[in-house]
Amino acid sequence: MTLELKLDRPLVVFDIESTGVTPRQDRIIELAAVKINPDGTEETKTWLLNPTVPIPPETTAIHGISDDIVKDCPTFAESAADIFAFFEGCDLSGFNADRFDSPCIEEEFARTGRNFGASQRRHVDVQRIYHRMEPRDLSAAVRYYLGRDHAGAHGAEADAKATLEVLKAQMAKYPELPRTSAEMDEYLVPHDPLNADRQGMIRWIDGAWCINFGKKKGMRLVNLLANERNYLRWIVNGAFDTEVRQIISEFIERGVLPPPPEGAKK
Repeated sequence: MTLELKLDRPLVVFDIESTGVTPRQDRIIELAAVKINPDGTEETKTWLLNPTVPIPPETTAIHGISDDIVKDCPTFAESAADIFAFFEGCDLSGFNADRFDSPCIEEEFARTGRNFGASQRRHVDVQRIYHRMEPRDLSAAVRYYLGRDHAGAHGAEADAKATLEVLKAQMAKYPELPRTSAEMDEYLVPHDPLNADRQGMIRWIDGAWCINFGKKKGMRLVNLLANERNYLRWIVNGAFDTEVRQIISEFIERGVLPPPPEGAKK
């Protein structure tokens, strides 16, 4: 199948696997790119990279790339010139690339002193096309699962009743779905027992609850309370999930933290 998109310069369709989901702090492990030239010819390159930081087990479980696999691979900095040359003068495409893949690669190049210039390139994000052409709101779900228009859309009662009807239809349509609320909860958002909160911002590391993001990643909450209490207050007053703010607030005010994960070593 040919790409029915007129190109006046190459378009690189790319995807990355990384150590996590935060472009500013996580590192690229694998980068695959397909360059489509204006004449229709294509070339593909893939780089397997040593991120220079440990790959979390939960991340390895997703993409299958472990520390051992990449230990002898070049780093991004060592491959930067080759990657930069492949992308040079090209527009960008990917699935959710605008919010994740592009920021990740831009951050990696910034660490090497190069300006990737993502904002100066044109972007063709396949996910945006998908969402534009196939809306994923409640009205679309009613049409897909119930075969009718959603009368009273954006009225709270009508929306709540329609949502229940959609759920009933989903349970009937997909017999492979879990059949209990507990199993469904775990299926939709798997819970890592080492995380104190749903997003894993606070995590059990080496026998203690620690910050699991940003510059303080890996630091114990007890040490932060003793030496950098203002950092914890910044979390409480910041734009973090309510669950995270409540955990930190309880710790500051009452010295209370969640119990250790079951079976975790202290």
